[in-house]
Amino acid sequence: MTSPDTATAPPDITEGLLRHLVRERFPHLAELPIRLGARGWDYQVWRLGEELALRVPWATRRADEPLRDELAWVPALAGRLPLPVPRPQAIGEPSARFPHAWMLTTWVPGEPADHAPATDGRATSTALAAFLLALHRPAPAGAPAGRFGRGAPLAGAADGLPHGFTEAVEKGLLTEPDAVRAVWEDALAAPEWDGPALWLHGDLHPANVVTTDGVLSGVIDFGDLCKGDPACDLAGAWSILPDGALGSFLDAYAPDPALLRRARGWVVARSVGALHVADAGEHGRPGGKTSWGPPARAALRRVIAPV
Repeated sequence: MTSPDTATAPPDITEGLLRHLVRERFPHLAELPIRLGARGWDYQVWRLGEELALRVPWATRRADEPLRDELAWVPALAGRLPLPVPRPQAIGEPSARFPHAWMLTTWVPGEPADHAPATDGRATSTALAAFLLALHRPAPAGAPAGRFGRGAPLAGAADGLPHGFTEAVEKGLLTEPDAVRAVWEDALAAPEWDGPALWLHGDLHPANVVTTDGVLSGVIDFGDLCKGDPACDLAGAWSILPDGALGSFLDAYAPDPALLRRARGWVVARSVGALHVADAGEHGRPGGKTSWGPPARAALRRVIAPV
């Protein structure tokens, strides 16, 4: 999750604009139907035919670097991953009609889990653990570093609390703030990651995975692909899995106690942020997404539950 930046917002993204861009860059694809797939936080995804998609920035000025990182690294990673992921094909360069880079990639079927949550806990926990075990391998020195502390040791605001925690308490977004704070403080006290920097998805939450018939069936949006401590990826399990499935996921992934404590801290940090996004959506503010609220609240409920 990142903060949208409208200071350099691109023009309105329409089917007509995208058809023009496709005709210029990929003329052999220009007659394929184009239709909106999803509006993400930083990018819109438009389907191009049945098997391809266009990943187009709409609320960020940091469009080029993440797309080029995806093109550079994801195709090789995808071959070892047990779930479908978008496979970048090529970059469309900035032009007079559109000032940012955009990308041609493959389409991953399924429904985003913030709208169609996983309901088959056993199958989804098995699939998620297998995906993360396959992804979490040592990354090369040139792999991207995480933004906003992803992959790095946990760090909060100046007061030591997660960013947005105090505001969330004031707005009544947290039902048990003391219990949430205790999880956070325990995570800060856990030993730091001392292993090699591993490949991380970097932004694993329900809006960035898809389900089919209640089962996790794909992982999307590798714009925050990075290297570091796998704790921030593990945190996604608390919001993606249905009730009762977390134990089987942890059995399959088998994190050591320190990794588990840090992951629980990341649950707090990411969930507090998601609650603010959901609250903005409830008040109709740009960038707000009400669908992020239920999984964030579920993740906090699970992370403060007795172990």
